[in-house]
Amino acid sequence: MDTRGMKILTAIIDEYIRTGEPVGSKALAEAYDIKVSSATIRNTMAALEQEGYLDHPHTSAGRVPTFKGFRYYIDNLMNPEPVAAENISRIDELLDKGGLSDDAIVESASTALAEITKCAAISTNHASKFSVISKVDVIPTGRRMYVLLLITSNGAIKNKVCRMEFDFTDEQMKSFTDFLNENLRGVNLENMSEEYVEKLVSAMGSYMLSLSPLLHAVYELSEEMMRDSVDVKGESNLLACGDIPAQDVMRFLEQKNLFPEMLDGALSGISVKFGEEDGTVAISNSTVVSASYYKDGKPAGTLGIIGPMRLDYRKVIPYIEYLSKKVTRMLSDEERLQIESEESDKNDE
Repeated sequence: MDTRGMKILTAIIDEYIRTGEPVGSKALAEAYDIKVSSATIRNTMAALEQEGYLDHPHTSAGRVPTFKGFRYYIDNLMNPEPVAAENISRIDELLDKGGLSDDAIVESASTALAEITKCAAISTNHASKFSVISKVDVIPTGRRMYVLLLITSNGAIKNKVCRMEFDFTDEQMKSFTDFLNENLRGVNLENMSEEYVEKLVSAMGSYMLSLSPLLHAVYELSEEMMRDSVDVKGESNLLACGDIPAQDVMRFLEQKNLFPEMLDGALSGISVKFGEEDGTVAISNSTVVSASYYKDGKPAGTLGIIGPMRLDYRKVIPYIEYLSKKVTRMLSDEERLQIESEESDKNDE
């Protein structure tokens, strides 16, 4: 793309983000410093449309950017704005509290992102993928009814109600619980495969074989824990957005199982996905912008927003970068230890 094409595409996208209306050559000539005639602007716009960067709505003489145009703008043309000082203060107010758990840090970051960007903020947590089983317990709750309890090293707890074919004695329960903890404590959730469970079933012996359904239930719980937990903040921001039909928003919010797949691909830097471009995004005319955060050098989850395609990317992307880096520092204890030390000093005073 030549310099004139880049300048005109930038002006069209900036104007479209501001107004949400198709942009015509006359508006560009009047509002932007483009020192060429309206006819030259129109010819350049036509060329950009032919190359797929612009679209031409049938009811208007103006053009609107396509996802290809937006992507070229994001990758090559826009000048990111620095994060505003007042918003840094708001972020620090939400996150810089001593004693916050990992989940609370991510949740606070998601809340701040929704509040500042006026979009829906989405976060996923991969923490369970790196945790190990710390305890398994079986609790009788009624006739032939048992609750299986699975606790992991990151503090996650899952339970499952199991109905058995007959009641078990206290001795059977104790032997089985001891067997589970001897063989499962310290096992990474990623290693809880069907083959591993079958080996344990074979090792149980005939005395405890009738309890094997509970062992398979442990495997099912570990599978549930391995799935990314998903949190959405600011759903009302999407509903208030005139660019996106309300029925699309409601359908999207019912499909939370798609969110981890949507946020994949943000393992390095910022990921931007458009509704028209990516089949996993359930809302047309939308954008998902996300970045990964880390804990001790390992990917721990993703943090991002979903909003209309005409987002002000110059402002939104720096906030996502800032928050993902801050969460990474806090989860790796570099910043959290400093905050807790400062809190302790204040209490001593």
